[in-house]
Amino acid sequence: MAEEIVKTICVFCASSQDIDDKYLHLASEVGAEIAKKKYALVTGGGSISMMGAVAESARKFGGKTIGVIPEGLLKFEVADEAADELIITKDMRARKGVMDSYSDAFIALPGGIGTLEELIEVWTARSLGMHNKPIIILDPWNDYAGLKALIDELTKKLFIRQAATLVPYWTTSVKQALTAIENEWSEPREIIASASDLLEAELDEVNES
Repeated sequence: MAEEIVKTICVFCASSQDIDDKYLHLASEVGAEIAKKKYALVTGGGSISMMGAVAESARKFGGKTIGVIPEGLLKFEVADEAADELIITKDMRARKGVMDSYSDAFIALPGGIGTLEELIEVWTARSLGMHNKPIIILDPWNDYAGLKALIDELTKKLFIRQAATLVPYWTTSVKQALTAIENEWSEPREIIASASDLLEAELDEVNES
């Protein structure tokens, strides 16, 4: 009998240890629900703050956890050594690539610049048709209000296509977030990239190389 393929959800979230406990509780709830639904979890491989909370909670409820961490962070002794699979990458860029390749969907919780970078990268790639994975922004306390306002403003000024703004689902509860993922897995949406968007992406890639 063939082994059932388990869907994997990547969670982007904070590693700051100075944030309010409510964010840790949110991360724990997300990890628990992912595990209860028999999905696997991908994280940035940290053992502290929200990153640690989501992974620990997933394991508590029997979920598989995969951590991906760059070797440069190992010296700070923050790696999630309890992960079922801990992958060590050369650098941050390689880390994101591995996290993306292991994941069938993405949830962004409130976080800092690292979380924003991860979110924007998968958002951009989806808007360009480079993948078709659900992207969820789970924002119970409106922490991303400024980001949403910025996206709206740039769209009005025609820097961002209207279609690209429809890529992520904005949710306020864990139940909404998981339901949105499952709905899109069942009925994937197609986002059509424009020629100018594709050209800009190619130029960005050349500049980074």
